[in-house]
Amino acid sequence: MHRKLLLIVNPAAGRGAYKKDFADAVKTLDDGGCRTTVVFTGHRGDATEMAAGLGPEYDMLACVGGDGTLSEVMAGLMQLKNPPPLGYIPLGTANDVATTLDLPKNNAPLAAQRILSGTPHPYDVGGFGDKDYFAYIAAFGAFTEVSYATPQNQKKLLGHLAYVLQGALSLPYLEAYPTRVEYDDGVVEANLVYGSMSNSTSVAGIVHLPEEMVALGDGRSELVLVKDPGNLVTLSEMADSVFSRRFDNENVLILHTKKARFHFEKPVPWTRDGEDGGLHQDVELCNYESPIRLIF
Repeated sequence: MHRKLLLIVNPAAGRGAYKKDFADAVKTLDDGGCRTTVVFTGHRGDATEMAAGLGPEYDMLACVGGDGTLSEVMAGLMQLKNPPPLGYIPLGTANDVATTLDLPKNNAPLAAQRILSGTPHPYDVGGFGDKDYFAYIAAFGAFTEVSYATPQNQKKLLGHLAYVLQGALSLPYLEAYPTRVEYDDGVVEANLVYGSMSNSTSVAGIVHLPEEMVALGDGRSELVLVKDPGNLVTLSEMADSVFSRRFDNENVLILHTKKARFHFEKPVPWTRDGEDGGLHQDVELCNYESPIRLIF
């Protein structure tokens, strides 16, 4: 019996990489028993509208693009009572979710085959404020602007390396934010240079949490808080330890929580899944336990 599959494609992701072997990927899906309908996004928000509006008509959904495309599709599926399983063909630059799931990157036919052979797994989705969602991370502070502040021409020329270079350049200019964080098990008050709530082992492709620390469908997110150490030398040493996957620094807190509320003295810029998340002085984040079934 054939399965009806809606394939949502972001043609701008990964420097237009979908053109390379897109036909082979669709053939792989069709040969595997899918009857694939392809739709292309043209503007930000299109993938959300497509997933919410067309999703109920299909047995499966899949998206072609980067983390931002996946995030938009998940936001659309969150509007459905019984969303269909979701597959992912990652063709972005950082590909944090693909790294977490160990999916083939920038190889559409191989990723399509993984959709056919994979299993739908429960996947937590983050809530940001009253009406927004995030697929894998909401964050502020150090390096969080890298994914959307890196000039587009650098992304096209250097790809993932552009993120790393932009992050390194921003290190001497990090701002510390007086912050109060209320979470499930208590309160943290500190000057923070970074804070996030995430469901991923990879952040911007340059920071990686240990796999044993992250469960994708347990109803709890990883709350990462980095305190201002007070001087650039110590900050550089701390950054080096984090990039090297050593999280034993006293200024780095990794907690697990279902909810977290952040209070700042002034509005602070946030990112959601690598995109501009706006300015917020008081914002509540939460974990929606397993509303999505992600195929991997």
